[in-house]
Amino acid sequence: MVATRRERLDTPDGDVLELDRLDGPAADAPRLVVLHGLEGTPQSRYARGALAEADRRGWGADLLYFRSCAGTLNRARRLYHSGETSDLAFVVEHLVREHPRSPLVFAGFSLGGNVLLKWLGERGTGLPPQVRGAAAVSVPFDLARGARHIGKGFARVYEASFLRSLKRKTLAKLEQYPDLTDPVRLARSRSIYEFDDAVTAPVHGFRSADDYYARSSSLGYLAAIRIPTLLLSAADDPFLPAAVLGEVHTIATRTPALTLEFVPRGGHVGFVMGPPWRPFYYAEWRVAEFLAEVLDTASHGRHPLASAHV
Repeated sequence: MVATRRERLDTPDGDVLELDRLDGPAADAPRLVVLHGLEGTPQSRYARGALAEADRRGWGADLLYFRSCAGTLNRARRLYHSGETSDLAFVVEHLVREHPRSPLVFAGFSLGGNVLLKWLGERGTGLPPQVRGAAAVSVPFDLARGARHIGKGFARVYEASFLRSLKRKTLAKLEQYPDLTDPVRLARSRSIYEFDDAVTAPVHGFRSADDYYARSSSLGYLAAIRIPTLLLSAADDPFLPAAVLGEVHTIATRTPALTLEFVPRGGHVGFVMGPPWRPFYYAEWRVAEFLAEVLDTASHGRHPLASAHV
């Protein structure tokens, strides 16, 4: 496991964001910013794997923990959600000030991938020049259809695990803010959709879960992305209907910045190859390879979209 140091950043709203930081060998070394998935933790394998890939290439790296995910409950009334991009923007501004000569590249996994793609689409051509490329793995591009799909078949096991964690965290949050949400509706929530309708939406200013999903899904922001971005997903992802990937493909055919790798098998943030005693985690490696290619293209003065393909 790569050794990192924890850093806490005070946010404008009086809260704290936490980063696990890996320092590069040089002041101008590239930096990889990693965004984890729903209820990710410091032990999330894919996140630690991404940090290890950065270390192997001599990059710096920063694993951003969404509010409440670093091991302690955050102070502010709000938590985090799939469409919340202001914390990412805040961290990027901090990194640009701290490392003005370092190219920045990004890796987002699952929920973190949705946040990343939405932010890239929101900013379009208005990104800092240090931002060079991105990769997003197993993204729930359409949150509404994803929330329905996760309640079917074996995926219900994942849904139940997420719900236990989210409910436990919300109960702790109610001790800080007793009027945060209706505890009866919280207790009755039996699906991600019901939880989002009872908690996520009202806490973060949405009218309902449907409103939250419509305004936060990255699907509607993909066409505005202007930096080289890899989208890696599997058709057998239990969190998303395969038909959604067809819609993403259609958008990508007219969006030169997007490179798609949609494979038949890989599950959700899985993509494990090799024997059990020597597993090879393809997603983390492929993300780093793509981003290294983007950095190499930029350093040689070639157009950054020259290698993009669908």
